[in-house]
Amino acid sequence: MREKSRIIKSPVWENRVSLAVLDTTSLVNEAISRHRLAPTAAAALGRTMTAAAYLCSWLKDENSALSVTVNGGGVGGKICVSGDGALSLRGFIEHPDADLAPRPDGKLDVGGCVGKNGTLTVIRDDGEGIPFTGTCALVSGEIAEDFSAYFLTSEQCPTAIALGVKIGPDGRCVGAGGLFLQPLPGADEDLLLRTEREIAKYSALSSLIAEAGIEEIAKRVEDSSRTEREIRFRCSCSREKTADAVRSLGLADARELVKSEGKISVFCHYCNTAYEFDAEETEALFSRGEER
Repeated sequence: MREKSRIIKSPVWENRVSLAVLDTTSLVNEAISRHRLAPTAAAALGRTMTAAAYLCSWLKDENSALSVTVNGGGVGGKICVSGDGALSLRGFIEHPDADLAPRPDGKLDVGGCVGKNGTLTVIRDDGEGIPFTGTCALVSGEIAEDFSAYFLTSEQCPTAIALGVKIGPDGRCVGAGGLFLQPLPGADEDLLLRTEREIAKYSALSSLIAEAGIEEIAKRVEDSSRTEREIRFRCSCSREKTADAVRSLGLADARELVKSEGKISVFCHYCNTAYEFDAEETEALFSRGEER
């Protein structure tokens, strides 16, 4: 099993198209481990995290941030993913145990899990004061087509996308990733059609990644022009940040919560981590004199 998720990017086709190839197998396996995802839920979240990783690769710098919300009304519920310019990502699906019978073609029914009666929303903050928000209606809930629609309607940038997540019999991901072909400014209609024909060749993308990795796709890229970066599952939560949130309650309310619940629990949905503070720990948070 490959230990690192990564993205390879380069201009191709006489520098008229930006190619990005992602292997997100380890990223998806980390999500499966943290959230105990059923196969269909894993595929839905994995495809969304892969697309979000691609979007994060275009952020201005490491401190820039991005969030993606997919809310289609399916059995899996809402999907939320956040990331930054350092390609650190985290995410969750509302119902991690959501699972459906395979489609007639044998593939996981991601569209049924996600649903298509809703929206895809992207919020991008490059630190320039006013975050950009783009929203589009879901097309199929299969994620790739939905992000293609997003790029066309919200970014005015037609983009051919293939996404795939393959889950093995043991529930682990054996191959996950994405392929993005984005024509650069000035592309003509023939070039757009060429990207669509090319992307159609990768209907079994996850199997290709599982068997050979992304080098089979990326080998067409000249080494002199390509860039490669690592993608990680990393959450921004911490016990220190959680302690600040508890302090914001005020001592009286914090004491009342401990009295009624026996402790204060703060849960991070993105990484499935619970932070707990008992009575002694809660009192210690206020012992510096901020409030009494």
